[in-house]
Amino acid sequence: MIRQKSIQLQGLKMQSEIEQHSELRREPEKDLCSLDDLAMRMRTSVRTESGTVASVDADEDPAANLCPPPLPQPRICIWKYLNIHSMHRLEKTANVEEMREVLAELLGLTCPEQSLRDAITLDLFSHVLIFCRQQGFSLEQTSTACALLQDLHKACIATPLGNMEECYRYFTSVLFCHGVRRPPFSINLFKEEQLLALADYVVNTYFRHFKLYKYVFTPQVRLDISLTYTGLQPPKLWPEEETEKEEGEEVEKQAVTPQKEEPETVVQPEQEPSQVSVLRAYIKTQMNKELEQLQQLIEEKLRASEEKLSSKLTALERPLQLPPGKGKNKTK
Repeated sequence: MIRQKSIQLQGLKMQSEIEQHSELRREPEKDLCSLDDLAMRMRTSVRTESGTVASVDADEDPAANLCPPPLPQPRICIWKYLNIHSMHRLEKTANVEEMREVLAELLGLTCPEQSLRDAITLDLFSHVLIFCRQQGFSLEQTSTACALLQDLHKACIATPLGNMEECYRYFTSVLFCHGVRRPPFSINLFKEEQLLALADYVVNTYFRHFKLYKYVFTPQVRLDISLTYTGLQPPKLWPEEETEKEEGEEVEKQAVTPQKEEPETVVQPEQEPSQVSVLRAYIKTQMNKELEQLQQLIEEKLRASEEKLSSKLTALERPLQLPPGKGKNKTK
């Protein structure tokens, strides 16, 4: 019995030691797995951060917004920006100044007296409202005309590049969405005469000054061209501070050295022609050849013109010879 118990105790000890060894082996594996997980998380976080940074850089880069965005699909735009309550407020105005004040409030133009863009926008829409009143448009037609012009203006200022043809196509397509009855894509809000009048007004006012609106409402684009020759090293640009120090040192040396002493003439070895000098010499030779050819061509043309002029002068200097038979008097 005692032997069996001792054998069982030894077996339990062996099992416990084996389990401890297995746990010790599993712990570094767990640590490695945790390290791998951390590394994967760090990589994903770095990727997301780099993606966000790239997106921020793309937003801040002015060249990213240089290409025009795609124009929206033409849709019905009745009550899009000016609803029925806004149109009733504009309808109740008695004069132009009151109408401009209400319109500035509705469009969110805070200070048109100080901001040039706000003043231009206010003038644009106030003249549209005056045109709609002169044509006798209804409230729905007036709101739609203002929405058409505002969508056209947004398409114009979406890019500093020229997109007049695209904007005109977009305007005509949106205009026809309100002149033909094809629900739900288009409605017959305007009559044919009203469509023609509105199209003529927009062409004669907005499209005639299309580039001026683009100049005011879009950033200016400048193109800087730099030429680099293949095979040539770029010239070294010294900073201004170093050049000033060198000039000051040279002036001090000249002041310290006495004037009586004559500088020793040192024969410097001839420097090898640099790449810039070779390029300069090649350009000079080519220019001389072109000038010689041009001079020869001019001389040939001058000779031809002189010969032509001399031939005409000799023809004029010859006496007029009457044809035979006309100068003789007939004797009976």
